[in-house]
Amino acid sequence: MKPIRSLAFVINSEKTGALGLGRELVAAARAKGVRLKQTTRFSLPRGYLSGCDACCVIGGDGTLLGVVREAALEGVPLIGVNRGSLGFLTTFSPEEARSEFDDLLEGSFRVDYRAMLECRVAGGRPSLALNDVVIKDEVTSRLVLLEVFADGELVTDYLSDGLILATATGSTAYNLSAGGPIIHPRADVIAMTPICPHTLTNRSIIFRDSVKLRVTNRSKGARLLVGIDGSRELRASTGESIDISIAGVRLPLAQRRGYSHFAVIRTKLKWSGGVAERK
Repeated sequence: MKPIRSLAFVINSEKTGALGLGRELVAAARAKGVRLKQTTRFSLPRGYLSGCDACCVIGGDGTLLGVVREAALEGVPLIGVNRGSLGFLTTFSPEEARSEFDDLLEGSFRVDYRAMLECRVAGGRPSLALNDVVIKDEVTSRLVLLEVFADGELVTDYLSDGLILATATGSTAYNLSAGGPIIHPRADVIAMTPICPHTLTNRSIIFRDSVKLRVTNRSKGARLLVGIDGSRELRASTGESIDISIAGVRLPLAQRRGYSHFAVIRTKLKWSGGVAERK
């Protein structure tokens, strides 16, 4: 990648050590003559990343999710530094960020372009999700009746606590907790996983990248909550539909050279089969 000459910082001040680490990295970038802007606010206002070569996000995956819409629309790579817990998206540890930051500023990283979802409720304005769109009852945990069509063809109707529509990136989030599959992030698919379905044979379905999904609220007198990446919330009344498809934009996610998705999975999910350590 080309060297970074203009860099934005988004720092979650509520994460332990994030402000101190931010000061270190800001000082390192300033010493290199990089133009800087920084904020502790997320989600970002529209246009904040305009003209930036990259954006360094210091926090957890939730912090990064608050930046993805702006980064995707502006085509600005995100450098995620983990000060949270699991850190599937914020792939740089604080130690890696400190030791490799000068190289990152010189463009020593690769960019992985992650598929996103576009969601419209009742024909309204589109929302973008990197991880998932979650549909459930607005107030309680009662069962909801959801009718699903794929490219105009009826899939089925679900009587369940809700539905998760996840990208490959989001497959290791709520989708995984609900029993859905782990999907490699370069697979441009949508995973649909029911939440506690009333019929035990209901399982996850994987759809191709070009699919147009429509989920209609058939629950009498119930309004649905439509969660976008766990932050933004929309509503769908009885009879209203939620349209979901792969978005026309992608998120550029910066990763260190030699990054291995499966190494991250093994570490974060503590996979181990008791096999002797490999040389």
